Amino acid sequence: MKTVCLNFQVCLPALLKRYRFFSMGLDHNYLDDTANRYATQRAARLCYLPMNALLQSLIEENGDKFKVSFTIDGITIEQLREHAPEVLESFRALAKTGKVEFLGTTYSHSLASLTDKSEFEKQVEMQKKAIKKEFGVTTTAFCNTDMIYSDGIGEMTAEMGYNTILTEGARHILGWKSPNYVYAGAINQRQKVMLRNYKLSDDLTFKFSCKEWNEYPLTADKYAEWIEGSTGETVNICVDYCTFGIANEAPSGIFEFVKALPAAIFARGMEFDTISSSADKNQPIGVLSCPYPISWTDEERDTTAWLGNELQTEAFNKLYALKAKVTKLNSPDFNYVWSFMQQSGNFYNMASKWLGSRQNGSAFDSSYDAFINYMNILSDFSLELDAQLAAKAKKTARTKKAAAEK
Repeated sequence: MKTVCLNFQVCLPALLKRYRFFSMGLDHNYLDDTANRYATQRAARLCYLPMNALLQSLIEENGDKFKVSFTIDGITIEQLREHAPEVLESFRALAKTGKVEFLGTTYSHSLASLTDKSEFEKQVEMQKKAIKKEFGVTTTAFCNTDMIYSDGIGEMTAEMGYNTILTEGARHILGWKSPNYVYAGAINQRQKVMLRNYKLSDDLTFKFSCKEWNEYPLTADKYAEWIEGSTGETVNICVDYCTFGIANEAPSGIFEFVKALPAAIFARGMEFDTISSSADKNQPIGVLSCPYPISWTDEERDTTAWLGNELQTEAFNKLYALKAKVTKLNSPDFNYVWSFMQQSGNFYNMASKWLGSRQNGSAFDSSYDAFINYMNILSDFSLELDAQLAAKAKKTARTKKAAAEK
């Protein structure tokens, strides 16, 4: 029986304020609290609350026959706890049904897997604890930030106990093969690799509301027919959660589409399942070799959206050059800043592969504007970090001197 896995990526970045050079040394609050509150509450109103309520009703109506998976990072959990706690409560209610899986990921929605193994492992463990604390469940499958994956990343996650990983069914990696099967990792072949069907997924996110699309309007029956007709055993539909209610607004009929989808799937003899459960039921049909990192972003399906120009690589390298100092200081306040400074969106805003930074949804006028803003914050953070380390060293020296004089 063909399996349909719905995975929803829930990501609310902590937005940085416009931080000018003259603020350095004076203002150390780097987050735009007003913008963060607005973005979180808007997402809650338009997407999270109505979609969670709809999924809850579908689970109650269909029982064991309807299951879904979520990937929610730690920064998003922080934003929801601060600005929309009712959304966290609705996720807890979904978790209690036993029909919802939460996948492991990086706590900060970061690119740590590309540069720092120890930081990556630390964030994955932090995220695992956060999911357990908030929703009472243990993560058993993994999905990296923006589905970034390589053979090496697969090996790292396997070492951390994740025997299933979800990534992009990139055409240049798959070649003629279908994404609708389970594959084995190239280094640790005991790890199962599940692949996103990007065509079926992107049809929902980017085409559902497009009246010029030759398949418009997309109905649940038509979509289920496409899934049924696709080659393979497990079809993984993975989309940004804001596909529902924001990318496609309520008048588009997107919620009615979701409501009708289970019946259309069941009518064709297919079933819903979670990522972990589907991986357990199906054996790998071959080994997937991925020597270089892939992602679910852009046509290239690589990492150039975050690290494709000199501005991005300079900011990225200077950020991670501070890691030893942050670790040495071990201050909750500085760890907090370190966490949200690592978000992949900070580097995405600096991309120059489009006409301008606003082309990728950034609040900044250009990639250079985003870069300067980030570097101003990073420079101030670095100065404060040095000052606190110096103060800590003096305090330690005084303590040792006092102890020696006794």
